[in-house]
Amino acid sequence: METAGLTVHGQAVPFSTALRSLVNNPRYSDVRFVVGQERQEVFAHRCLLACRCNFFQRLLSTDLDSGVPSPVVLSTVPAEAFLAVLEFLYTNSVALHRHSVLEVLTAALEYGLEDLRELCLEFVVKVLDVELVCEALQVAVTFGLGPLQERCTAFIEAHSQEALQTRGFLELSASALLALLHSDRLCVDEAELVRAVRSWARVGAAVLERPVAEVAAPVVGELRLELLAPAELSALEEQNRREPFIPVEQLVEAWKCHALRGGTLARSIPCRRRRGTLPREHHRFLDLPLK
Repeated sequence: METAGLTVHGQAVPFSTALRSLVNNPRYSDVRFVVGQERQEVFAHRCLLACRCNFFQRLLSTDLDSGVPSPVVLSTVPAEAFLAVLEFLYTNSVALHRHSVLEVLTAALEYGLEDLRELCLEFVVKVLDVELVCEALQVAVTFGLGPLQERCTAFIEAHSQEALQTRGFLELSASALLALLHSDRLCVDEAELVRAVRSWARVGAAVLERPVAEVAAPVVGELRLELLAPAELSALEEQNRREPFIPVEQLVEAWKCHALRGGTLARSIPCRRRRGTLPREHHRFLDLPLK
């Protein structure tokens, strides 16, 4: 009776090194990509991509019978991120970098590469800092990455003032900013948060060519104007006349807290302080739990 065979393995490093030499190598290449806004030409090997990734299997099966294949245009993925994807597909390993890991993560999600996605998520958590965190939060919200969103939110809560000054904060979508403004644990005073959201809305208004108030509408309801002192509300109201930002009705509700000061109605107005809320004289008249 013939004995069962035994599978033995050679060294992995020389094997992956040899395959890495084929990444973006025109020799023996049978598929060509034009990648990113810079339209960089990238060479690859059809059979390897198809067997490693269902996305490429579907993409590359459409031009098999069309004679000389045309270049495959992938304009939304940056060339550096695409080359990282190829490196992973060829070698099952990848060199990740802080400045491009979110682009690689986005590509992994779009191409359905679960293992690469997990590697990117682990790396993002390790290198997360003030400059990266809002960009990572945006990716998490866009693709429904709950654990990453929670990690980013917790980081911003601990470093709120620094995070609010980053370009990534100004580029957040309304849905990402709205989720952030729900938090009671932001270490920032409400007056500073109002200024940050106004700056965010101005950037969005310039990009989208829409009024500031229209851009701000989905998120300003989460600003807790009741926490502001009368002098601060007056200044905000005056600025709001010059540059509409907050609905008048929301300002009226904030003034009610001061008009009803000391009464039971004032204490019935829902208003929670944040972790970074600075104390003000009128706060003693409000019911201000901190979750």
